[in-house]
Amino acid sequence: MGRPSLLLLMAAASAIAAVANAASIATGDQDGSNKTRLGNSIERDLSARDQDAAKRQRALDLREQAAKAAEQRLAASVEAQQKDAAAVPGAPGAPSPAEAQFDELARIYQAMKPAKAAAVFEQLDMEVQMKVAQRMRPASTAAILAAMSPKGAASLSMALARKSAAKPAAAAPAGPAVAGPVSGRKPG
Repeated sequence: MGRPSLLLLMAAASAIAAVANAASIATGDQDGSNKTRLGNSIERDLSARDQDAAKRQRALDLREQAAKAAEQRLAASVEAQQKDAAAVPGAPGAPSPAEAQFDELARIYQAMKPAKAAAVFEQLDMEVQMKVAQRMRPASTAAILAAMSPKGAASLSMALARKSAAKPAAAAPAGPAVAGPVSGRKPG
């Protein structure tokens, strides 16, 4: 008897496999937690790919939200421009053409050098000077007043003061004026 039979070799291999299987069941390695380096590498690559895909999706979602917001702002802007264009010049709240001219003159005088603006400004009618000065920024009005002649600057200042003093008086309620002492005593 020199050679072992094939049947005997198969029986020995199956016995070894059964013992190995029993040993793995006993140690709790049945769930496959003992992975190879290749398996770990594949899992890391898949995880990194999934994270990158999630980042790209978040970026796309943010871009989509930004695009929708910009579209809404653009639509609102277009709607506002259409309303402004459709506004009738005589409609309430719309500036009259004369008022718009004073606004434009104010912008022109503000853009000029104060000395040159003052020379021209003094030649205007006092009512025009007042309406234009009221629409200008205070710093521009001050610079032009400083460059005007003392008489012209004083005239415009007085006209503006009268105009601003007339506004609060017109806005005050029309009732009887109560004149009396400020203290709690009655006049004797």
